[in-house]
Amino acid sequence: MTRPALRAGARPERVPLSFAQRRLWFLGQLEGPSPTYNVPVSLRLSGDVDVPALGAALRDVLERHEVLRTVFPVADDGEPYQRVLDAEALDWELTVVDVARDGLADAVAEAQAYAFDLAVEVPFRAWLFRAGEGTDPERDERVLVVVVHHIATDGWSREPLARDVSVAYEARCAGRAPEWEALPVQYADYALWQRALLGDEEDPESLISRQTHYWREALAGSPEELALPFDRPRPAVATHRGHRMPLEVPAEVHARLVELARAEGVTVFMVLQAALSTLLSRLGAGDDIPIGSAIAGRTDEAMDDLVGCFVNTLVIRTDLSGDPTFREVLARVRETGLSAFAHQDVPFERLVEELAPVRSMARHPLFQVVLTLQNTAEAVLDLDGVRTGAVAAPSSAAVSAKFDLDVILGESYDPQGAPAGLHGVVIAAADLFDPDTAERVTRGWARVLDLVSTDPDTRVGSVDVLDDDERRRLLVEWNDTARDGLSVLVPELFAGQVVRSPEAVAVVCDGERVSYAELEARANRIAGYLAGQGVGAESVVGLCLPRGVEMIAAILGVWKAGAGYLPLDPEQPADRIAFMLADSRAALTLTTEEILDELPAGRGRLVPLDDPRRDAAGGRCADRARRPARPRRGAGVHHLHLGVDGPAQGCGGDPWRAGQLCGRRARRVGLGAPGARYALLQAQATDLGNTLVFASLATGGDCTSCRRRRSPTRRLWPRTWPSTASTTSRPCPPTWPPLVPMAVWRLSFPARRWSWAARRLPPAGCGSCWRSPDRSGGCSTTTGPYGPTEATIGVATTPLTPELIAAGTVPVGTPVANTRCYVLDRSLNPAPAGVAGSCTSPVTSWPVAMCGAPG
Repeated sequence: MTRPALRAGARPERVPLSFAQRRLWFLGQLEGPSPTYNVPVSLRLSGDVDVPALGAALRDVLERHEVLRTVFPVADDGEPYQRVLDAEALDWELTVVDVARDGLADAVAEAQAYAFDLAVEVPFRAWLFRAGEGTDPERDERVLVVVVHHIATDGWSREPLARDVSVAYEARCAGRAPEWEALPVQYADYALWQRALLGDEEDPESLISRQTHYWREALAGSPEELALPFDRPRPAVATHRGHRMPLEVPAEVHARLVELARAEGVTVFMVLQAALSTLLSRLGAGDDIPIGSAIAGRTDEAMDDLVGCFVNTLVIRTDLSGDPTFREVLARVRETGLSAFAHQDVPFERLVEELAPVRSMARHPLFQVVLTLQNTAEAVLDLDGVRTGAVAAPSSAAVSAKFDLDVILGESYDPQGAPAGLHGVVIAAADLFDPDTAERVTRGWARVLDLVSTDPDTRVGSVDVLDDDERRRLLVEWNDTARDGLSVLVPELFAGQVVRSPEAVAVVCDGERVSYAELEARANRIAGYLAGQGVGAESVVGLCLPRGVEMIAAILGVWKAGAGYLPLDPEQPADRIAFMLADSRAALTLTTEEILDELPAGRGRLVPLDDPRRDAAGGRCADRARRPARPRRGAGVHHLHLGVDGPAQGCGGDPWRAGQLCGRRARRVGLGAPGARYALLQAQATDLGNTLVFASLATGGDCTSCRRRRSPTRRLWPRTWPSTASTTSRPCPPTWPPLVPMAVWRLSFPARRWSWAARRLPPAGCGSCWRSPDRSGGCSTTTGPYGPTEATIGVATTPLTPELIAAGTVPVGTPVANTRCYVLDRSLNPAPAGVAGSCTSPVTSWPVAMCGAPG
């Protein structure tokens, strides 16, 4: 299809905005006047500046380019339109301001941050700041600041704008008007031509229909948001504040990149895009990486010398699935990129409307990372008799960030045409990244460019984005957790408490209060019985018991006999119970007469604890269990399920780690305070069901439980745990709903120390209670322990705050004493800080997050 040429023609009474302008106008309506989309240029002028000539030259440029003297009012139907102001009647002039030398930087920054009211104000302002006595032009400081709103300019426009100002200044200094060839079209002509070119959206053969169909297929299933190593959750509304990080790529790397592009038949931009996609993937973004790319959008030569916003944005996806080599990634990028450029006429703004992604004030639609390789002609302001130089932005100057990451690069070549390096910046959103993280990302990309240009056959999964300092921090510094004195086991710690306070209450269950001495006696009888049955080291004993005193005494008894325990839930299907007993090779199973009647026959040897004959046999052998045996292998066996109907798989608990749960690790998560009262909320047949019990028995606390098999309901909660009963708890998902009401919370836990035990977060309704003062003036302490059953539950912890919970993301925290945590990617390499790991255990898939710095 032949493309119509861009020509000036008749205009309607109201000229519509171009699609690019309409999006910028819409953002202005949404966010209000702000400097976010300003395009400022600041130049230091040295020499004899003819100020009247400079002001006249700038006004000449406004007369030459209609878009610079266009306002954007709104019609009665709510649609904005372009109104070009008459050049002769235009109230515009160069603003000349005398400032003190020490106030020059602030004055420049304030001018750059000017907020345009586009409905009534032209999108072009200029200031000349003068600092000095005015007696020596060579010593006086003059800074020219020109600010154009993006609705009237783009990167390409800088060169023709600077050229026109230079021509006009030369003419005005000579006392005449500039003589230049008239522009063939104006921006308003382009806006009308753009709509004619794209055609009717209802016509399936129109250019916009055909190209929109391509993009609908090309972006189907594209991720709406990339997961990157953010330092904080994304806010509901972006502030557009940013961090600017310089990026320098040395000449030798640049030369290798150019040679690689030539060898693979791609552009340097495609090599940069492939490398950036590789970095983002290695930082946790996955295998499908959409990146935004700005293109000039000047598809007709009539636009070449025109100032205006012609730039369009393409969304280019990079497919990194299958762990390809970088050379293979380049081939994929080439194919995708060429197809995207062949369909570049659809304005990005119209594409967003057509694809209708979930809109958010927090992030950019369709992509959040942008790559720009600046290859437009250099803008040179040539003022006769005046030397110009760029003004460095003050360190305190605000940096605007429109995207999560905005990567801007330019190429340098020496006089012989050899690559001399890449230079640019990475702008990271301050809402999401700390400066250190932004710098780490910037260094990582430079490292990737070096690696892939040296060996393009490197697979993406093998690209190492860690430098030596980061690797040492991850593997050594953050895992310096060695501590002495944590080898004592739970039965030994419990025995010490029995000696110190035998009459103290150890367990409260449905009105029954059992002292440490009585619990010790019960455990000894059980241990004696087991010893008489040949149970000892390497044995496993099944425990199919109600929660509370029976289960606690049985666990202690099994440990005293030197064996490991297998917790069983009588409400589980019979075939699963049979499987777990067979899988663990349990020597026997302790239960009760009531539960025994419910268990099907043929489940191995079942021994009711409440049988008087068993109790008598245990009493005769109790003396043999007063000194606890030390198990050599397993403290317990827990079975996890791969899905609702999947097979259960057993995990053995480490006896040493079980002891550590009651030492410094317990105190790390807010457990183990002497004399604390604990509320046992979950079933003791789970892997988490006894961690509070262990901490309580080892430190002289008392543990409140009940024999109900189901978790307490909202009505039963206050009666189950009265206000004087419990100060510490470790809820898991089934127990969350009753916690939400404030009244229940305050009735049940006056001092409130919480340790949430689950993969997902507690309900948001609880957040308002966590930091509220209790009746004694204290505040709740809330921690989130993490650890799979394979690691005896607890390996890392993090303090929980209402802010973290409200954000919906919580890190697993930092490793506890004598524990090392490594977050690995799919290739079993250390993942960078802040990146979620990709490894799963053979038993259960745990979402592994970064272990932060110790603290």
